[in-house]
Amino acid sequence: MRRTLITGLTSCMLLALAAPVASADARNSANWSGYAAHRSGVKFTRVSGSWTQPSATCAPGHRTYSAFWVGLGGYSVTSNSLEQIGTEVDCSASGAIRSTAWYELVPAGSRAIHISVQPGDAISATVVVVGHKVTVELRDITRHRSFVKTLHAKTIDVTSAEWIAEAPSECVSDTACETLPLADFGTATFNSAEAKTTTGHIGSIADATWGYTKLRLLPGGRRFVVASNDGVPVGEAKPSELSSDGSQFSVSYSEISLQGNPFLRARQASLRDGYLVH
Repeated sequence: MRRTLITGLTSCMLLALAAPVASADARNSANWSGYAAHRSGVKFTRVSGSWTQPSATCAPGHRTYSAFWVGLGGYSVTSNSLEQIGTEVDCSASGAIRSTAWYELVPAGSRAIHISVQPGDAISATVVVVGHKVTVELRDITRHRSFVKTLHAKTIDVTSAEWIAEAPSECVSDTACETLPLADFGTATFNSAEAKTTTGHIGSIADATWGYTKLRLLPGGRRFVVASNDGVPVGEAKPSELSSDGSQFSVSYSEISLQGNPFLRARQASLRDGYLVH
């Protein structure tokens, strides 16, 4: 998740149930699509991966959002921490595409990375955690630009590693969130997906040292509330199977109709100042 203070939210925004970091129901998730590597007793120190920055199909009057990242922690519904870095492709109210990069150490707020990232750029990203020292790195290979920063995190979670396409959420607090409409990003392909444990073992998503879960972003999960009018089509995202070596997969967007969401009818007041959350 990513938490960025944003203002001026429209009256269609909704108050949701308190969402954990991953918001995952078994293999269906309210906001994540991709893969998470995890196993009891296994702790990770590094995760890395690469992707091509997607574009988006935008339409005036419809704000939509999508994020692509690698991270450590946050898979467990009881997790309070997540160390992550990635990119974002959003659609503005005017129908313009907005392409950005960011990093975040949950529960702290996200921070923008001030390098130009454009659709079609080849991106690689890495998160390394040693003790409470977290190093995040993002490279735009196409434009020969890079960002690296080492920070101290008060709390960490290294019990999982993730490669994720996400529908961000908007929050006014840690316990009041909503999932935002997913942008139509077409298909995003993750490759060179790799993780390293604290014992020094390196492997792909499908490495036998740990297990993995395939996560499908499916609106309608028990923690999902879409910031949209009732009956308006919304997006889901489905990951492909892993490649034979376990290091590559794609996530594809598709449109579905979400009817009869009771939370949409229960809205009493608009959110004012909130947080964008991944």
